[in-house]
Amino acid sequence: MPLYDYKCSEHGLFQELATLSESAEPKPCPRCRALSARVIMISRALHSMDSATRNAIDRNERSKHEPRFSTPEHRAEEQARHEHRHGKGCGCVAQASDKPKVFYTADGKKMFPSARPWMISH
Repeated sequence: MPLYDYKCSEHGLFQELATLSESAEPKPCPRCRALSARVIMISRALHSMDSATRNAIDRNERSKHEPRFSTPEHRAEEQARHEHRHGKGCGCVAQASDKPKVFYTADGKKMFPSARPWMISH
């Protein structure tokens, strides 16, 4: 049986062995015998973690079991939701029309004026 944490209003935290089905029920304090509710202890690191990091970890955990499929319709819905929150042209998400333009020189070689000038074209 696992140990669960309970908190007495007078004496503070104590631990008690209980089965899973009994774990939610209040337990008597070992000192004063007052019924005490179960508490869930959260580590300080998790509690003080940045919300964006916590959301990213949560999203990562969910995607492990429920992969999200990317379809053109889904991307259009996401873009519409984004524009609703930020306004059109906010720049924080690349737009489909923001794809780099390809130019060809007079001798037929490809030229990418703004996207990755260090890349060598084949």
